[in-house]
Amino acid sequence: MAKTKTTFFCQNCGSQYSKWQGQCTACKEWNTIAEEIIQKAEKISWDIAETKTNKKVVKPQKVSEISTQSESRLHTRNSELNRVLGGGLVPGSLTLLGGEPGIGKSTLMLQVALQLPFKTLYVSGEESAQQIKMRAERIHPNSDHCYILTETKTQNIFRNIAEMQPDIVVIDSIQTLQTDFIESSPGSISQIRECTTELIKFAKETATPVILIGHITKDGNIAGPKILEHMVDTVLQFEGDRNHVYRILRANKNRFGSTNELGIYEMQGNGLREVSNPSEILISKNEEDLSGTAISATLEGMRPLMIEIQALVSTAVYGTPQRSATGYNAKRLNMLLAVLEKRAGFKLGAKDVFLNVTGGISVDDPAIDLAVVAAVLSSNIDIAIDKRMCFAAEIGLAGEVRPVTRIDQRILEAEKLGFESIVISKYCKLPKDNYGIQLIKLGKVNDVVKHLFG
Repeated sequence: MAKTKTTFFCQNCGSQYSKWQGQCTACKEWNTIAEEIIQKAEKISWDIAETKTNKKVVKPQKVSEISTQSESRLHTRNSELNRVLGGGLVPGSLTLLGGEPGIGKSTLMLQVALQLPFKTLYVSGEESAQQIKMRAERIHPNSDHCYILTETKTQNIFRNIAEMQPDIVVIDSIQTLQTDFIESSPGSISQIRECTTELIKFAKETATPVILIGHITKDGNIAGPKILEHMVDTVLQFEGDRNHVYRILRANKNRFGSTNELGIYEMQGNGLREVSNPSEILISKNEEDLSGTAISATLEGMRPLMIEIQALVSTAVYGTPQRSATGYNAKRLNMLLAVLEKRAGFKLGAKDVFLNVTGGISVDDPAIDLAVVAAVLSSNIDIAIDKRMCFAAEIGLAGEVRPVTRIDQRILEAEKLGFESIVISKYCKLPKDNYGIQLIKLGKVNDVVKHLFG
């Protein structure tokens, strides 16, 4: 056994130092450097039965000789998760799921594990088997393919894996695991890194997908070293407010698919319900005509969404006008207000403007610019916009209504949801002429004002 030595890690970013110091030179945080004990020992493979004599030797291959036959993905029977992953779990991949405490990470992964038709091992280091059973009875009580293991030591976990040979492994959570090769406490930088390395080696050598649940810090970043996110194949973020029922699943990193896809769930007593039509939660069900609201056709990845934009314009009480935006870029809001004042003659410089994207999602699609302008103008003159009308266009600094990408998908989504008209740029190039919805083509902000309010 090699000599044990100590080293110092920043608990915020994972940078390593030979001695203690007050400030981390990498992330500039103070008092985050802590001493940890590392055991420099020869790493043993995840497979306990493997010996040095029968270890497989990997040889270089020509690019032309490498097989391009793609392995079929494992469908999780959860359409929202499949969409975000890019079609399902890739064999041998490592997926990291992070989110706020109590947001539903464990519920989502247990629900997926219970519904999978494959042999699944759910490893929990945070709850007892009885606690998991109580939750499983609410979600999906009859499952013959899910096995529960309450263990934190990786050597014992791999011993059970070697015996049962599962098709999918779920770890809840990576911060609770520890390995015998590192003598620091669970959750430390070195433990998280070493345990993840062992799981990566297991996943790649056996082509078994592994899903890790990770804690996050108060800043919203996944706890542990930043290298953890570099090591895994996919990083998923589970977002939402614990006081509301809706949850949003995003991919911050995905080696096997797009990072623009979005999954939406509704938290219920028997688990998470998949929301196949997000417009049902993103558009208010109001019978009355209310000023300051406009519907926009936006895109999240390949999925078209209809979202509601709410605006409130009022006289500034405290002298300095306030500009506040929830779910939308505040700087872009200021730009649109300047365009309205310069190009359309609306005096908004002395008024408070508040903007909100309903449903608790954040949108950075420039196609909602026109809906933002319409909502602000509607609130300013207190005239409601027709609820059967929606918008999809970008606003330029010259006050022009600019075309947006994939306008055909936006029009078809608005038509499917029963809207009677959609306002777009007159410069849009449409693949066909006939739609079941009226197309209102405008070129400037002044034309928008005249069409909406006369």
